Amino acid sequence: MRKSLELYIHIPFCAKKCDYCDFLSGPASEMVRHGYVEQLIEEIKCQGKSCQGYGVVTVFIGGGTPSILRTGEIQAIMEAVRRSFFIESNAEITIEINPGTVTKDKLETYQACGINRISIGLQSANDQELKDLGRIHTYDEFLKTYQRVRIAGFSNVSVDLMSALPGQTLASWKSTLKKVAMLKPEHISAYSLMIEEGTPFYKRYHGKPGLLPGEDEEREMYYMTKAFLREQGYERYEISNYARPGRECRHNVGYWTGVEYLGLGLGASSYFGGRRFRNEANLERYRKIRMDDEIQEVNEKLHLDRKELTDKDRMEEFMFLGLRLMRGVSGSEFLRRFDQNMWNVYGDVLKKLEENHLIVVESPVVRLSEFGIDISNYVLSEFLL
Repeated sequence: MRKSLELYIHIPFCAKKCDYCDFLSGPASEMVRHGYVEQLIEEIKCQGKSCQGYGVVTVFIGGGTPSILRTGEIQAIMEAVRRSFFIESNAEITIEINPGTVTKDKLETYQACGINRISIGLQSANDQELKDLGRIHTYDEFLKTYQRVRIAGFSNVSVDLMSALPGQTLASWKSTLKKVAMLKPEHISAYSLMIEEGTPFYKRYHGKPGLLPGEDEEREMYYMTKAFLREQGYERYEISNYARPGRECRHNVGYWTGVEYLGLGLGASSYFGGRRFRNEANLERYRKIRMDDEIQEVNEKLHLDRKELTDKDRMEEFMFLGLRLMRGVSGSEFLRRFDQNMWNVYGDVLKKLEENHLIVVESPVVRLSEFGIDISNYVLSEFLL
């Protein structure tokens, strides 16, 4: 019986870095991108050696904008993955794309090499809002891309949206939701804009009230999202994610439920072999690592910030990651994993949160209440022992 494993493959390149983005990504020449892909493939081959007892249940090619790579480069990456890892026959394999970055040939190649899920970064259906975000596509370009994806035969498509944007109103946000729901994607991610330090947005908006939707308006957008998408047949299965029945993102559910995952590529994070670590995030240093050395030597140079997880760490993560899901966490599963009763470990916290109507207890399941979801950051922090 193989243990389940998820793979995340990081492509840190994009045509232009968006003004709100603090991800490890940015523009690069075609030569730099090609050299990176060659090194990434060597890493994939190397890391596969330590995963012989695992079956890969999901692969997520993220970025950046993975679809900026040439067709043959994605094909070569997927061929290396299949040669180096055991991929389960029903594996969910996702690639992130941005509007205007895929052609008919690219999409056909994605399908041919086993990619079966597409995640499109739209953010807004309003061209002015897109411009203010620093996005380089229009809504019309998104529609053309979405049509190409469907014509190519993809039946599992996700669309990323973002609320609380500069200049956004309740009416413009509802218009975006309507336009996207009419297309009937299988999955919609709807996040609120976060102003991250070190980004152009931080300089532009931090500490300057009135330039972004206020807290009350942001809450209204959130409630509208939940109600409107429910009417359209989407179930909220996680705080910011909605799906048609059975179309939840299996890769992300794995993150939230403790499935092991291996991050491949620049700066990618992993939870594997009882520890958390991240890859080297400096491109020049990453490129210089000899991936054909002994795997222990490779990992000494490649894997940084290694942390062995204690039972305490794992229990904390079980609670504050699992409670992001609307289905909540199960006391039976807690007992199976840790050989301890969840109420013996967290009884005082659970009692306090239940008394304050922040969680709902339906033994053996505990889940966030609607009020608890509203202040989820506070609730989840309560489970740090």
